[in-house]
Amino acid sequence: MTRDIHSGGHLIAAILLAGAASIASWDFWAGTLSPLITGITLNPDDLIRAVFGIKSVPILNGIHMTTGIIAYPIGYAFFARPIARTITPFLPWWIVGIGFGMGLFVFGFYVMAHLVAGMPAFMGWSKLTYASLFGHILFGLTTVAVFRVFGYGTTKN
Repeated sequence: MTRDIHSGGHLIAAILLAGAASIASWDFWAGTLSPLITGITLNPDDLIRAVFGIKSVPILNGIHMTTGIIAYPIGYAFFARPIARTITPFLPWWIVGIGFGMGLFVFGFYVMAHLVAGMPAFMGWSKLTYASLFGHILFGLTTVAVFRVFGYGTTKN
């Protein structure tokens, strides 16, 4: 059975644990696996610095952690999941996770980097782009998987 998103107590735990697990998986990809596989170390601080002009590393890390642990899982719970349950309830959870991750990637690399910071769209489709795309897909899969464990699936049944 799938829980209603407004069913209370477990939701906050689902958001925080999904966020913590997702940011851990992304950071493991970004700092460990990506350099070994692609030769690219992903550093979200560089994008945040370019978008907001912030130079303080603790503030940059705080923005990265707050976004990954709180904002993105809330976005999944109250935006992406209801859309998936309404429009595509027939899709398996992992497809929804890939779609959520790709949406985060588009938000970061097109909206924030290109439209807000004036960088080339999707960073010119470089090796960095593809490494980041994979990391965001991993983030999305992890988020949806954790919500699913808590009973917040992507289907109505």
